[in-house]
Parts: sequence; structure tokens; C-alpha cells
Amino acid sequence: MSSLAQGLTKSLAMTVLSEIGDKTFFAAAILAMRHPRRFVLSGCLVALIVMTILSAVVGWATPNLISRKWTHHITTLLFFGFGLFSLWEGIKEGGESEELAEVEAKLANDEPKKKHWPFLTQFFSPIFLKAFSLTFFGEWGDKSQLATITLAADENPFGVVLGGIVGQAFCTTAAVLGGKSLASQISEKIVAVSSGVLFIGFGIQSFLSPIES
Repeated sequence: MSSLAQGLTKSLAMTVLSEIGDKTFFAAAILAMRHPRRFVLSGCLVALIVMTILSAVVGWATPNLISRKWTHHITTLLFFGFGLFSLWEGIKEGGESEELAEVEAKLANDEPKKKHWPFLTQFFSPIFLKAFSLTFFGEWGDKSQLATITLAADENPFGVVLGGIVGQAFCTTAAVLGGKSLASQISEKIVAVSSGVLFIGFGIQSFLSPIES
């Protein structure tokens, strides 16, 4: 089992680079401009924490379903795949403001639908529920979720959870406090290239590491 510190460090670095400039980052920034920040921040954070824990549990369980040898090889290939895909996203032309524009359009279309979760609104703020649902379902099946599963399959799952939660808290707080002005200044190309280099580094480290029995 890999060390707690190694899992935490890898997860923290991966989370920050994956979430900065992500759709959920922009959604948190825009929602915070329209609604009370405390509800937006709490809704986004709870969703991201739940998603991080679920993803880590899936990753932790994978070696119990598949042999450690195959899990190691698969995670190594996935790291390289995530890295190459991120590099391709960063190198290709255009698209720096596509994520922001897409999120703004989605929120604009969703605005008339005021009555979500009628039962839950008796216990939770509608803004909290909106931030939670947008973030949770926005992250479902996203590259960052798959990367967390992959990392938890190859590293200490507790470290992955802790690093992921710290990284999510940092990114979400920055989005909520910085708002759209911060989000619009982020270079998605630089973030994507940096993320790609990081994933490839994970892949190389995994390839060179011995397979634990």
C-alpha cells in the first residue's frame, strides 16, 4: 500500500489542476455572483466531497475485483491516456472561453425552473440544492472523477480522499470568492497542458514502480 503522504500529494496536485477552469469551477463562480456565497460554497463543497469519497471507494475496491497486477497496468495506461488527452486539449486551437460560455448558457436556461426538489427545499436552501445538483451531476463521469478512481486504485485511498477534499475546498473557495472575473482570466490551455504533464508524470512513476502483491 502506498504511503498516505504520497496519495495525498498526488491527489491534491491532480485535483487542483483538474478543477481549475473546469465546468463546476465556472458554475460556482457564476452562481456566487447571483446568490448568497455561503449557500453556493456549501452546496458545491458537499457535492465535491461526496463525489471524491465515492470515487475513492470505487478505486479502492477495484484491486479486490481485479488482480493487483492488472490494476497496476490499467492505471498506468489510464494515467498516460489522461495526460495525452489533456495535452491535446491544451494544444488544440481555440476553446479558451468555451467552458465559461457553455456554463453561462446552461445556467441561463435553467433559471426559469425555480421549483426543484420540492420536498428537500423544506429542509435545505434552494440555492444549496441547486449548487449541489449542478456540481454533483457536472462531475459525474468527468475526467477528474475518473482520475480520482484511477489514483485511488493505485495509491492510499485515505490520502487520495484527503488530498481531493483539500484541493476541492481550495478551488471552490477561490471560484466563489473570485467570481466570474477570476474565472475569465484563467488560461484553460496552460491548465490543460500542466494537467497533461502531471498525468504523464504519474504514468511514468507508476510504470517504474514495482507491482505490490
